[in-house]
Amino acid sequence: MRGLNTLLIMVLMCPLLAHAHNFIIGAPVPAVAIADRGELLLHQDTFSYRPWDSSQLAGKVRVIQYIAGRTSAKKKNSLLITAVKEADFPTDRFQPTTIVNTDDVIPGTGFFVRGKIEKNKKHYPWAQFIIDSQGAGRIAWSLPEESSTIIVLDRKGAVQWAKDGALSPEEVTGVMTLLHTLITKEN
Repeated sequence: MRGLNTLLIMVLMCPLLAHAHNFIIGAPVPAVAIADRGELLLHQDTFSYRPWDSSQLAGKVRVIQYIAGRTSAKKKNSLLITAVKEADFPTDRFQPTTIVNTDDVIPGTGFFVRGKIEKNKKHYPWAQFIIDSQGAGRIAWSLPEESSTIIVLDRKGAVQWAKDGALSPEEVTGVMTLLHTLITKEN
């Protein structure tokens, strides 16, 4: 158990040493509002959008993936996304939130990117998908282009962990341990 705690502390501290974002552990993410497109909704096989803002993140434990609308960015953290899907966390206490920056796509592929997001929404209706067509999140959160950022929030919406770029297998294990802890923790 001591080794696991040491590993978890090391994994959690790693993003604090070198990062390309402005998240503060224990604080909410910097405010961001996405009015153009926004949250993708699915009702009776019909897609629609509604404006979304970061104040809506409180209430459930979340793993947020903010990604460029590029296959290369999506692949960077596929290990974590697969682990989250396989964990089958309770949807009343946990929700994955994927924010796709469609301002950061290979020219001419935006339509295809949105189509893939819609397909994912059909497969995972309990997950939250946000289309950021102007890159508002990348700007507000000081994120690099063409990348993938992972942010873990507690139920109050406070950042518990964040890293830009591909997570190592050890970091994936640490994030999954953190999510299990946050989900089972009493308020």
